[in-house]
Amino acid sequence: MSSSPVPQGGGHRADARGGPLLEVDHVVVQFGGVTAVNEACFTADPGTVTGLIGPNGAGKTTCFNVISGLQRPTRGKVRFQGKDVTSMPVHRRSKRGMGRTFQRLEAFGSLSVRDNVRVAADIHRGVLTGLLPGGGRGKDIDALLERVGIAAYAQERADSIPTGTARLLELARCLAGDPKLLLLDEPSSGLDETETDAFGDLLRDLASEGRAILMVEHDMDLVMAVCDTIHVLDFGSIIASGEPAAIRRDPAVQKAYLGYSDEDDEDHTATDLPAVSDETLVIPAVREGAEA
Repeated sequence: MSSSPVPQGGGHRADARGGPLLEVDHVVVQFGGVTAVNEACFTADPGTVTGLIGPNGAGKTTCFNVISGLQRPTRGKVRFQGKDVTSMPVHRRSKRGMGRTFQRLEAFGSLSVRDNVRVAADIHRGVLTGLLPGGGRGKDIDALLERVGIAAYAQERADSIPTGTARLLELARCLAGDPKLLLLDEPSSGLDETETDAFGDLLRDLASEGRAILMVEHDMDLVMAVCDTIHVLDFGSIIASGEPAAIRRDPAVQKAYLGYSDEDDEDHTATDLPAVSDETLVIPAVREGAEA
């Protein structure tokens, strides 16, 4: 994966207000008598990668739906660049600089990889752009494919490429809109170890250009390696926030993932899970396809 800049935007300056780019403020989401998200509060800053993790069913994807406009919160606010966007429709949030990928792959299967990115670029620039001389900016599209590492698949149909490659196609389509905020929902699913390492480098490069990246991810090696801050959801509530090292040691996080923490009584039976240490990965990965 190339580390060259995204062709369109030339990078993003940090928020002129000096505050977070995204603010989730006491968000509650209820479905009937079920509270899926409970008073969630967290931020994402320009130039950083922020992780949103938690066990299956913790409310991570519901939070993403609230941020991107697919789900209205029961209570609470979402602010983007200091503006309350809680009632703003999806397309207007996208125009303001939000970009999102999904757990479920959303590419146009009958189109080539390159044409998928071209469609995304044309939508963001305006439908008439593709009809004008030089419309579509083919060199920019090729540069995006090169940057995310899928240039070799440019002419392949999107429904014929491997799952990991399709995840990177989703990212390329998202970047075609030159977003200020990237919402990435399990972006490393289907990537092998080498591809995941390269993907982590790409995330850091994108953040270094001034973007805020908020990532839901079950690959804890990746999360611990690239995130500046991690927020942990459990049963819809934020139970911990902090830097990776602090999150790894947090007793509440250990209990959420393992059922007990280092602070519990050390008199475990032989069937207990092994004690957690700083030298080992304490949070297990989840298989691809599991619900967030």
